[in-house]
Amino acid sequence: MPPSRPTIRDVAHLAGVSHQTVSRVINGSTDVTAETRDRVEAAILELGYHPSAIARSMARGQTHTLACISPNLTDYTLASIIEGAELEARNQGYFLLSTSAQNAVDFNELIKELVGHGRVDGLLVINPYADERYQLIPENFPLVFVGAHSRGAPIASVCLDDEDAARAATEHLLARGHRRIALITGPMAEDCCVDRRAGFIQALENAEVPFDKSLVYEGDWSASSGREALLTLARRGNLPEAVFAQNDRMALGVLHAARDLGIRVPEQLAVIGVDDMPLASHFDPPLTTMRQDMPRIGREAARLLLENIQNPQAALLHIKLRAELIVRQSTRKE
Repeated sequence: MPPSRPTIRDVAHLAGVSHQTVSRVINGSTDVTAETRDRVEAAILELGYHPSAIARSMARGQTHTLACISPNLTDYTLASIIEGAELEARNQGYFLLSTSAQNAVDFNELIKELVGHGRVDGLLVINPYADERYQLIPENFPLVFVGAHSRGAPIASVCLDDEDAARAATEHLLARGHRRIALITGPMAEDCCVDRRAGFIQALENAEVPFDKSLVYEGDWSASSGREALLTLARRGNLPEAVFAQNDRMALGVLHAARDLGIRVPEQLAVIGVDDMPLASHFDPPLTTMRQDMPRIGREAARLLLENIQNPQAALLHIKLRAELIVRQSTRKE
């Protein structure tokens, strides 16, 4: 059996003092004589004792741990955001606990466990409007919304400038002469979908192109919903000249449906998405998209949260990051 790890009581016994005195020495208290401090430090060195960072943090009312609650941990965009947040937290001496809640009930249980039991110092919430979880947010607790606005609540937020991204995507299609442009949205309960729809409409209005509601289809972010959107438009005899899908996975579904329908992309149908997921350049044809820097969104969110923890009186910031147009063959005729 390996030797047991020395404890604070072992140090106290060897130094001939109480474990409370050892704790005061470890925490830098001045209420200890020089002779006693020397004996305690000698005992620590002899035993090879290492105080628990977690125990010390909790004794000071801090855990140096943050939590990020996401609808899931498998989606590429969400996982990339979490990775960026984790790196920023680690760089500033914090751990990031990543967990998922598939619904508001699960979310509420996590809030009770993480916040109610004092397990974390702050909270990142991704997509708080995916369901009713935004109504379950703890009050007077360091918190940042990720991928959504605060909607007037006193909560900091970080997200893509979704309206600007959609406007740029639509302007790209308009510049290529397309006028009948379909819009495939994500769930309209989410802020990013509302903003991307607004940017789409603004670009049409700026070009004096009428907004056609019959060319709008609400998807669920999945490739299958993008495929069904184009198939539905085809069944209605309402095929567009171009499609703006609010994420790359739905755009992939559109490409698959176009192939099944015998529609050539981009000759007969131009397609653009949002995200620039890693496989977007390997789609057939490679996908034109609006690249968003997901890791940076995570880093900014963690940075904001730590600023709020360290300075609770600081102003709550709302950061929007711009997307970059990446032009590939799905909209470009060679």
